[in-house]
Amino acid sequence: QVQLAESGGGLVQAGGSLRLSCAASERTVSSYAMGWFRQAPGKEREFVANIDRSGTITRYADSVKGRFTISRDTAMNTLYLQMNSLKPEDSAVYYCAAATLPYSGRVYADLRTYAYWGQGTQVTVSS
Repeated sequence: QVQLAESGGGLVQAGGSLRLSCAASERTVSSYAMGWFRQAPGKEREFVANIDRSGTITRYADSVKGRFTISRDTAMNTLYLQMNSLKPEDSAVYYCAAATLPYSGRVYADLRTYAYWGQGTQVTVSS
């Protein structure tokens, strides 16, 4: 059973930075493609970033490209999301997720690609 637990959220001023962590059960990060999604109040959950199973290919939503970086530490079984130049519109609950089945194409941005989800961590960016 895959288990995921996010941490690192909080309150930050616009322009600031945060690093989110997702602690995963053993071998999850090295075995599966992983993603970060976010959900703001009253909005649908949306794709933020993805890293493939090999750890060599990363993809980002246009809204965060150049500001956010997804990475992983397979020895620590941890997924990260470094968020810089934060904006108030980045405020949301952030979720990490694991895609346990192979996929192709742009489905890496689709919620349905991911079988396991963490409980989320709140990020609030003040203006």
